Amino acid sequence: MPVYWFALSQVKAIHSGHAVLVFVILHGLVYPASNGYNSYMDRDTSSIGGLKQPLPPTRQLFYVTTWMDILSILLSFFIHPYFAFGITIYILVSKAYSHRGIRLKKYPVTGYLAVVLIQGAFTFALVFFGTNAEKTFHIPCLAIVIAALLIGGFYPLTQLYQHKADLADGVRTISYLLGYRGTFIFCGIIYTIAFTLLSVYFSVTMQLSSLYVFSLCLLPVLLQFITWFRKVRADESAADFRNTMRMMITASVCTNLAFIIIFILNHFE
Repeated sequence: MPVYWFALSQVKAIHSGHAVLVFVILHGLVYPASNGYNSYMDRDTSSIGGLKQPLPPTRQLFYVTTWMDILSILLSFFIHPYFAFGITIYILVSKAYSHRGIRLKKYPVTGYLAVVLIQGAFTFALVFFGTNAEKTFHIPCLAIVIAALLIGGFYPLTQLYQHKADLADGVRTISYLLGYRGTFIFCGIIYTIAFTLLSVYFSVTMQLSSLYVFSLCLLPVLLQFITWFRKVRADESAADFRNTMRMMITASVCTNLAFIIIFILNHFE
């Protein structure tokens, strides 16, 4: 959701109806279908995503996610054929990430890059194009890079508590490759780069108030990150589901709040 609000906040001429429909397509259909399909392919029985004890995946889950994908593509044509094409690409990459025959997720670097590019860069471009009244391809390249880095600086943290389950399934994630401490250091570096580039972007585009807003909203995330890192350094068992959810909720709430405020400042001030 932060990528959606980030992209929307940077669109000068917003098509309100399309903005609502893009939100519904992505957050009501595409993302849930992607998560459901991934759970079906993984046969998840242990903690996954935001669920500590997910229900056993069934064949019905596969059918539901398939129909959700089809519906999302059909609805996308009401926005623009190019947007529908983009949604189709997103769905196909998501399937390739999880499908047993391809399984991009089992390769630490390839899987990581797939998530960063599709959920960060590509999603920003999709939202920017789909919500723009002019349907322009003049999308700020630096903002696309920043969106990718924001995802890249957080995603490995969500994999920390799943190392054993992933290994049992033949999956070696970027987080496993880096190790517990390495994951925190890596994410810290990527997020620092993202924040630096965001500072440059907001400065160049004369959005200094947006920079202040984002900086303030980032403080709780930084505090939670440092606190959790210290716990994991002292005891690696702290890299568990409960602490991961705390980090995810804090980061999600704060970054969403930041970009929503920036959106309001840019369009209603």
